[in-house]
Amino acid sequence: MKHLLVCLCCITIAAKAQQYNPEAVNKKAMDAYTKAMDILQNDMDVSNAIPVLDKAIEYDANFVDAYLTLGGVYGELKDYNNSILNYQKAFTIDSGYSKFYLLPYSINLAGAGKFNEALSAVDDFLTMPRLNEKSKKSALYRKHTYEFALQYAASHSSANYEFTPVNLGDNVNSPRPEYYPSITIDDSILVFTRRGQGIQEDFVESRLTPDGYSKAEVIKGDINVEPSKGAINISQDGEWLLFAGNFAGKGYGNFDLYMSYDTPTGWSEPVNLGANINTEFWESSPSLSPDKNALYFSSDRPGGYGGKDLYVSYRVNGKWQPAVNMGAGINTVGDEIAPFIHADNQTLYYTSNGLPGYGGTDIYMLRRTGEKQWSKPENLGYPINTLENEGSLFVASDGLTAYYASDRADTRGFLDLYKFKLRPDVSPVKTLYVKGYVTDAKTHKGLPCSVELSIDSSQQVLSNVQTDETGYYFITLPVNKNYTFTVNRKGYLFYSDVFNLADKPSDSVYVKDIALEPVELNATVRLKNIQFDSKSFTLEPVSMIELNKLVQLMNDNPSIKIQINGYTDNVGGDADNLLLSQNRSKAVVDYLISKGIDAKRLNSKGFGETKPVADNSTEEGRALNRRTEFIVTGL
Repeated sequence: MKHLLVCLCCITIAAKAQQYNPEAVNKKAMDAYTKAMDILQNDMDVSNAIPVLDKAIEYDANFVDAYLTLGGVYGELKDYNNSILNYQKAFTIDSGYSKFYLLPYSINLAGAGKFNEALSAVDDFLTMPRLNEKSKKSALYRKHTYEFALQYAASHSSANYEFTPVNLGDNVNSPRPEYYPSITIDDSILVFTRRGQGIQEDFVESRLTPDGYSKAEVIKGDINVEPSKGAINISQDGEWLLFAGNFAGKGYGNFDLYMSYDTPTGWSEPVNLGANINTEFWESSPSLSPDKNALYFSSDRPGGYGGKDLYVSYRVNGKWQPAVNMGAGINTVGDEIAPFIHADNQTLYYTSNGLPGYGGTDIYMLRRTGEKQWSKPENLGYPINTLENEGSLFVASDGLTAYYASDRADTRGFLDLYKFKLRPDVSPVKTLYVKGYVTDAKTHKGLPCSVELSIDSSQQVLSNVQTDETGYYFITLPVNKNYTFTVNRKGYLFYSDVFNLADKPSDSVYVKDIALEPVELNATVRLKNIQFDSKSFTLEPVSMIELNKLVQLMNDNPSIKIQINGYTDNVGGDADNLLLSQNRSKAVVDYLISKGIDAKRLNSKGFGETKPVADNSTEEGRALNRRTEFIVTGL
């Protein structure tokens, strides 16, 4: 008991001894503090006040105001740990005097990812009597963001995830701010925006070399003539540049969206994307889908849900259709900007300050659920999102490497470009691509035509692109799914192929040149993805992708007649295989008739195992022998 009383007395005496009296501060300490405050008011670089405040504390180790100010300065510099340390020193000396600083203390705890402690600190702050309404509102806002962070952490596993952004280095970054990175699907070209003098913003590019990205250079040509520009986006094939610009006398008002084309002599003069996309209001942050058929962007035009909303315009027959608002499920009463559609054409990222989050502007993700339907927005979570305002995000074709702008401690000056690894649960699908030329099999001339990629499991069209006048095409190919690839042109037999990527890794780029056969007598096409249930003649749903193309062929060429031929491998009896092949070819004919094709134009025949095209001793060979073909029998 005697020992306890001694301890209590010591604690009481210590507490009384540590009660802070601003009027009793050492004069030299106060002079240094006054100098530091002058620096903070007049110097652009607040870090210059740190050594002066340190000197003040050296003169008076109990100078609470100096610790509190240091906490604020380190917080301004996003050095959250030093900020927390200095606030805590002030609280230790006199918790009562310092209690009003519990709110900024909580903000810096949240900045360091210590959301439990941040919530406790803001709750203590809210117990203070006679808080004004502004302080209460600010504290309650922060309280809600800390609660969101804790709820998110409880429902999302971040085990083994390390957020370690890497600066892209001196070849890319400079003392000027760099932002809005965009990269081609093969990582060969990196473009971004760099702030120049005054309002000047320059579009800059860097090329991939064996040693990394080359020294970034301002893009040459007319694209950089006008000073007032903004977000830039390069198409996945590297052929188009889209960007926002405020070009006097060339637009509809405020910022508009423009496009420039890659030519043998460099990037073309920018072309305004027209009244179906641009208005007299603000349009910016364009993102082009990998098939070039959808353009996502942000606009503050009237009729939206908030300040800035996300819109999309679809390209049909080479023309952009009137842009439509992406809806209340995506847009809010706040601002939605910086959309980015990944090369998988299934995953969209954007920023919003109108959805629950960590404070300021957070990055969210959408997954495509239908042709024009999307999932609910999902926050990417801490530490990708923080209590600061997050900017645009770009994710490479590997589905894991993300690029963004930040002013971290190792910045070359202001905002720099960094890369980091995304968490798997908020990552898109790894995406490769197939490219090549479509030509006439007889003349070898390039053919403008339609190239389509469909997902086998859902029969959903993932991409539908038009070749250029030379027949060149480029189409993205997300892995982990099986696809049917079809090429169509009136007057020619359609081409199809299968990409089975669901059960095996894909480690190469597909280059496929396609020679289309003209519609002529006895021309034969193998249907590569017509599938039936085992030992059955019931068509599996995936077969409809090719069968519908065959329907289109018959409708485009109303005079032709065809015969469907069915074949099997040598497993089973000869008679059974013959009957099975006959029934399967008839099932195809029945489907075509159900889609309105005249039965007089159709015939079916089964050949069983009698005409193998491969060795039946292997499974690979047997799979090739189980096939369906059609032959043109009449014109």
